[in-house]
Amino acid sequence: MKHLLKLEDWTTEEIMHCLNLADQLKYEQKHGIEHKHLKGKTLGMIFEKSSTRTRVSFEVGMTQLGGYPLFLSSNDLQIGRGEPVQDTARVLSRFIDAIMIRTFEQSEVEALAEYGSIPIINGLTDYCHPCQVLADLMTIREFKGKLEGLKMCFIGDGNNMMNSLIVGALRTGMSFSAACPEGYMPPEHILEFGKSFGDKFEIVTDPKEAAKNADVVLTDVWASMGQEEEKKIREAAFEGYQVNEELMTVTNEGCMVLHCLPAHRGEEITADVFEAHADEIFEEAENRLHAQKAVLVECLLDKKEEEITP
Repeated sequence: MKHLLKLEDWTTEEIMHCLNLADQLKYEQKHGIEHKHLKGKTLGMIFEKSSTRTRVSFEVGMTQLGGYPLFLSSNDLQIGRGEPVQDTARVLSRFIDAIMIRTFEQSEVEALAEYGSIPIINGLTDYCHPCQVLADLMTIREFKGKLEGLKMCFIGDGNNMMNSLIVGALRTGMSFSAACPEGYMPPEHILEFGKSFGDKFEIVTDPKEAAKNADVVLTDVWASMGQEEEKKIREAAFEGYQVNEELMTVTNEGCMVLHCLPAHRGEEITADVFEAHADEIFEEAENRLHAQKAVLVECLLDKKEEEITP
């Protein structure tokens, strides 16, 4: 049984196979070729954090794959009223074929996998965002034709996005550079993971230093969901950590800009830079659908039932 709890759990080969499968499923969708690989399967989607892209992409993706998506908000579940997560895992494992959860604590995702008997997919936690980063990698390769040898730069918070981007970039042969204020760095074990790749990894406090010779620049909001009370403190800390025209002058020619959305124009990215790279950003948003369909197939499809070779 395969889970997607965090990107660290997947090997380079597993990540690349998923990206290849995502490309295939996107091609088939664009050309009207049905791919009902998950016919008869049911995906329970638990949302303790609201979302536009995660809910729509998983719901549409599961439907296109021939399965049934079941939306479960925390208001509808006993887990939102104090039922232990291990009990929820055991019960839902008897009703459905897989769970996608978007929540706060990474430990909740891990507990579902430990106590349940069905695949668990992390739709986002405060620690990581593996589905988004798979879509990011898919988009970069789509525009650049490759991943290996490119330089990825992230400007902003050492948050769930940066944690997963570090792993995804380095595991697929990219180098990774980030600019992050003191006090907002990623956790130590993620930094140690990055350092194990030698000079392919750096994290600094100067955005221009990080962005020098970058092939793709990514950013995220300064205050994520659940950080509203400290928004003003964060705005002060991240002043100067903006993706703008001046920053882009030190990147490589043809440098991409990606944003996981929603974007706060005028804060982490200027409106001009956002609109100049809107084609890339909204292709990235669309690719959440295709990348997550690949994840669903990878996790739910019994290889004895059907073999999909991208």
